[in-house]
Formats: sequence, structure tokens, C-alpha cells
Amino acid sequence: MKRLLLFVILLLPVLLPLAAQNWDINVVHQINSWDGKFVRNYNKVVSESEPYLAVGVPMAMALAAWIKNDRGLLKDAVYVGTSVAGAFALTYGLKYIVDRARPYESYPDRIHPYSLESDPSFPSGHTATAFALATSLCIRYPKWYVIAPSALWACSVGVSRMNEGVHYPTDVLAGAALGAGFAVANIYINRWLNKWLFGE
Repeated sequence: MKRLLLFVILLLPVLLPLAAQNWDINVVHQINSWDGKFVRNYNKVVSESEPYLAVGVPMAMALAAWIKNDRGLLKDAVYVGTSVAGAFALTYGLKYIVDRARPYESYPDRIHPYSLESDPSFPSGHTATAFALATSLCIRYPKWYVIAPSALWACSVGVSRMNEGVHYPTDVLAGAALGAGFAVANIYINRWLNKWLFGE
């Protein structure tokens, strides 16, 4: 019995990564095969909306703050913008450290790419910045009509990246955790930034 237990313990470091990789590719294969016209178009639009919203929302907030001369809104715009920018920087740094191949590159027989990407796969940059934007908006404006659409959009971005065949679920989960985590950490970073920018 002790030998069997020792054998299992010694095999775990080998078997767990294999099981995780199988789960990863099986999930992305299943989501990538959702092929209805509405689903495919919805995922394409959501995926392509991410860079525009991630940059556009904080810029629109800053513009509105400038027009209205609203210092509070400007501080919120800085917080949301730096949350997105920080998540973007961390994600792209990690991408080149980990250097994971895209699912369609590693499994061309199982995954059909609906868009092609030139950078590594892990973590998902689209998902990270979407969750940074959604989380920072929810922190600053904790109302259901901000939280519900923000959360739906951010989750849709993550699923859309798998449907397009460009990310594994672990890429998306890591991107979501990184984006949301940076938005929370950025509360404290912005306390220092507000002192520097606004003298508070």
C-alpha cells in the first residue's frame, strides 16, 4: 500500500500538467466549435470592441471632466485609465516571459482560428483589459446598471477569445484575474497618483 501511495505521489507532477492541458484544449475546442451565425457574429463584435472601449471609456470620462470642469470625474478617469494601462503592461510583459503558443498553432487539427494574432497566448490581453475596465468602473460606480453590463461584457470578451480560437481557458482566467486584480491594487496606487497629480 505504501509503495502504491509513493508511486501515485511521484506521478502527480507528471500527470497533473497533462490533465490540465487536456482540459484546456478540450474546453477551447468545444467553445471554438460554437458555429451559429449569431454566436459567431456576437463573439466577433465583442472581441473587436475591447480595444475601443478599453481606451475610449476613460478618454470619454476625461473629456467630459474637462468640459464640465469636474475634478472628481477626472480623478475617476485617471483611475480607470491607469487600471486598463497597468493591466495591459503586465499582461504583455507576461506574454513574452511565458511565450505560450496559440491554440490554433499547437492544435491546428482541432482549433480553427477566426482571427490571427502575432503575440503569445498566455495570458489573454483582451480579457485582462476588459476586466480591468469593468472592475474599475464597478468600484467607482457600484450601481447595478454599471455592474451588470460591465460584467456581462468582460465575460463575453473572455468567451469570445476562445470562440475565435486564439486563447485557452487558462489564458482567459489568468487575464481576468490579472485585470481585476490590478484594478483593485490600483486603488492604492491612485492614492499616491492623486497626491502627485492633484495635490491631495
